[in-house]
Amino acid sequence: MSASLPGSRDLPTSRYDLNSYWGRVKHSADISDPRTLLTSSTGLQHAKDLIAEYKQNQIPEMTPDLWTAKKIVDSTLHPDTGLPVFLPFRMSSFVLSNLVVTAGMLTPNLSTPATLAWQWANQSLNVAINSANANKSTTISTQQLITSYFLAVGASCSVALGLNALVPRLKRLTPTTRATLGRLVPFAAVASAGALNVFLMRAEEIRRGIDVFPCESAAQRQQRETLGGTLESLGKSKKAATLAVGETALSRVFNATPIMVLPPLILVQLQRQEWLKRSPRLVLPVNLGLIFTTSVFALPLALAAFPQRQAVGAKTLEREFWDEGGEGGMVEFNRGI
Repeated sequence: MSASLPGSRDLPTSRYDLNSYWGRVKHSADISDPRTLLTSSTGLQHAKDLIAEYKQNQIPEMTPDLWTAKKIVDSTLHPDTGLPVFLPFRMSSFVLSNLVVTAGMLTPNLSTPATLAWQWANQSLNVAINSANANKSTTISTQQLITSYFLAVGASCSVALGLNALVPRLKRLTPTTRATLGRLVPFAAVASAGALNVFLMRAEEIRRGIDVFPCESAAQRQQRETLGGTLESLGKSKKAATLAVGETALSRVFNATPIMVLPPLILVQLQRQEWLKRSPRLVLPVNLGLIFTTSVFALPLALAAFPQRQAVGAKTLEREFWDEGGEGGMVEFNRGI
């Protein structure tokens, strides 16, 4: 993000209050705005140049154009590397990238091969998104990436096939209830495997730790910027990494819950309506519309569950950080998305 651009002056983290949940929702809506995908390479470079001018004190204060530039940069560049995230794996592309895969998983009465294919496609996409947006202060080897990938796909397919086999055996339930439960099987598979996917893809962070930094007061930040200094890492913390990965896994479950639960339940009710019975070809576009609408609202709500730049007390981490905290004894780290 903007930290990788030249200049010692830091930009405000957000135009919204990130200490409040709704402030983080508004900020998450910014970085997941699909319109930023339309930004050309020239537009991105212009945004980076504008931010660099601010960081080099050539622009005295934030302006609407600067906020727009920051939105483009934050939604496009990785905060650790400063490089563009591959377009289909950006948070701003999350809804569009997941739309077809989610619709496939939620298609009623899927065969076993189709169930396996859609679960494989979903976990493949999850692996790519988790890898592209992970904390990059700790790298993962190709061997670890491949191993994690196959474990996540295996878990997802196992849960989906197991529940698909179990639901028809629940004879005490009414046919309507069994049909409803059958529609929720993809949610159980996606939620469990999605959380596991995050832990598997980012296990190296937990094993080796991620960079933590001292929290600064406004006065300390201004003094550092005046001297042209940069905020240096205090070292790598395994406890911070565990917290970061755990919160990210939870946010994936929070995001999957409305997307994988509401559309199939609504579709069950709509399929009982005469207009849809008369036009079965409309089931697919209706399903896509339900998934898209739910996803647009669910993603910012899920991303905002935890701050991306997380601050914790230094004494909640390893002993080596206890006396290294910044303002209020706090340290911070990039949680990843």
